[in-house]
Amino acid sequence: MDEKVKIVFQSVDGDRRIEVSAPAGTSVMEAAIMNNVGGIEAECGGACVCATCHVYCDLVAPDSLPEQQLDEDDMLDMAAAERRPTSRLSCQIKLSRELDGAVFILPEAQV
Repeated sequence: MDEKVKIVFQSVDGDRRIEVSAPAGTSVMEAAIMNNVGGIEAECGGACVCATCHVYCDLVAPDSLPEQQLDEDDMLDMAAAERRPTSRLSCQIKLSRELDGAVFILPEAQV
């Protein structure tokens, strides 16, 4: 049986929280899409050529995230919402045991 990882998507104002579960190895973006989480557009389907799956990782342990690659860094400059030091593209973060319980904050806008 595939290991499931539970994560939470939270609105930027903290008013809305959605807990989802998805198999390890699934991207955070895919987990959002599979669970109908509003606020993740994912226009490019996870190819890292848009910034419509932007999330803030303020409440995620930094050592549990993969290192940000140059293409992701470049795409984040195109994000519709404010770019912060904790900004990431959710298509570039694969679920793992280390992310169980992590909270990803959804920005106010994606497009």
